Amino acid sequence: MIEEALRYFRAGKPVLIYDFDDREGETDIAIPAIAVTPKDVAMMRIDGGGLICVALHPKACEKLRIPFMHDILKVASEKMPELRSVADFDIKYDSRSSFALWVNHRDTFTGITDVDRALTIRRLGEIVDYVMINGKEFDFGSEFRSPGHVAVLRASDNLVYERVGQTELSVALAEMAGIAPAVAICEMLDAETGKALSKKKAKEYAEERGIPFVEGKDIVKAYKDFREEKMLVFE
Repeated sequence: MIEEALRYFRAGKPVLIYDFDDREGETDIAIPAIAVTPKDVAMMRIDGGGLICVALHPKACEKLRIPFMHDILKVASEKMPELRSVADFDIKYDSRSSFALWVNHRDTFTGITDVDRALTIRRLGEIVDYVMINGKEFDFGSEFRSPGHVAVLRASDNLVYERVGQTELSVALAEMAGIAPAVAICEMLDAETGKALSKKKAKEYAEERGIPFVEGKDIVKAYKDFREEKMLVFE
């Protein structure tokens, strides 16, 4: 399934990623940001129903100077003490969040329509591609404003070696595929139960639509093998 998922990512097509039974237990629709269209955004909001985010590689975030939201709140709370209580982090499934900024591209209108969000997501992908290939910094504010309607997620510095959230899993998959490591992701929810869509139902959805379904454990193993092979080549 990993090879099929990589083929789909290289073609700009969606892949379903399930994290872990003992973590969020959620399946995300994942699509390379650089290839996202308004129809893809509609698919994520209708068939997924969760929050549409864009996961970015940590090196790209460094070049774009995109910080974690918890660091922004920490600095802001020094001048606004009332923010200190909300900045205390106590999520049940991990030690911290990947949330960074919420943005709209400056050419959008409201920023929330499928057309607007597709533009924001696609330009994020294109700019990440540029900074990763050229190793140059980019004036992020020249094209994006914050707050906006697209959540930007910053992956951990060591990706799945450090954290195994959907952010790191999707970016690791993009890196293995050799494409811009910026991925639009959206949780699949279940309107009947009010909870995350079960793994069984997510697999059925994938089979019906011919979309690869991959599990976090398989991405972690494949990525570590990929990194080891890369290190051997450089040695």
